[in-house]
Amino acid sequence: MNDFFLQLLSITIDTVFDVLPIVIIIFAFQFLVIRQPVPHMKQVLLGFLYVLLGLSFFLVGLKQALFPIGGLMAKQLTDPIFIYGSLENVPQFFHWSDYKWVYIFAASIGFSTTIAEPSLLAVALKAHEVSAGTISVWGLRVAVALGVAFGIALGTYRIVSGTPLYYYIIGGYVIVIIQTFFAPKMIIALAYDSGGVTTSTVTVPLVTALGLGLANTVPGRSALLDGFGLIAFASLFPIISVMAYAQLSQSRWLQNIKKE
Repeated sequence: MNDFFLQLLSITIDTVFDVLPIVIIIFAFQFLVIRQPVPHMKQVLLGFLYVLLGLSFFLVGLKQALFPIGGLMAKQLTDPIFIYGSLENVPQFFHWSDYKWVYIFAASIGFSTTIAEPSLLAVALKAHEVSAGTISVWGLRVAVALGVAFGIALGTYRIVSGTPLYYYIIGGYVIVIIQTFFAPKMIIALAYDSGGVTTSTVTVPLVTALGLGLANTVPGRSALLDGFGLIAFASLFPIISVMAYAQLSQSRWLQNIKKE
């Protein structure tokens, strides 16, 4: 218990120094440039206190839970005994299809963490508000989550197969550019933002731990060369899925108009 409080205190002190520049800039502009008092000063200071405490507990949780879980799951799912049943059945050369449970877990964790992502929820609520209800909160969240799920599953396949990262990234952005010409204009900027907001507090720690754990356990892979890159997949493919969702919705809407 003492170790926990010492760790919490250490992380809290680090968090204070991390947040301090933001506080200084905000108050400097407020008092020196705008030259107005801060409205509801007590609420603002209390909010900063909540931010410090929340970030501190979250960082402790990352170290004690999310990072270890991601690495542990990667190790267990790539264990030869789990994959082949026993060490006697382990082939001399593994095949990418032997790691099907890794892909399923990657897609599942990508979908679930995205649905739980608070940054995405905030953007979805604002998009629903400014579009007068045209953009569905759940529709956007599920579209982004499906993109992240597919992206992370494909990213784990890249780690297992050892293929170069740039093949996937270049190919993905070619699709994005083509989609940009055909997707509804009101969704394009939102789709591009959706790829960024989804790689935030919940998704990044688990996905990073999964990638590093997978690269450490798959034979012939390097944690430095192969372990990173999953976040790029998680940022790219939601752009594709959101624009695809908008294109399908637009197509369905046009079909309903024709029927009427």
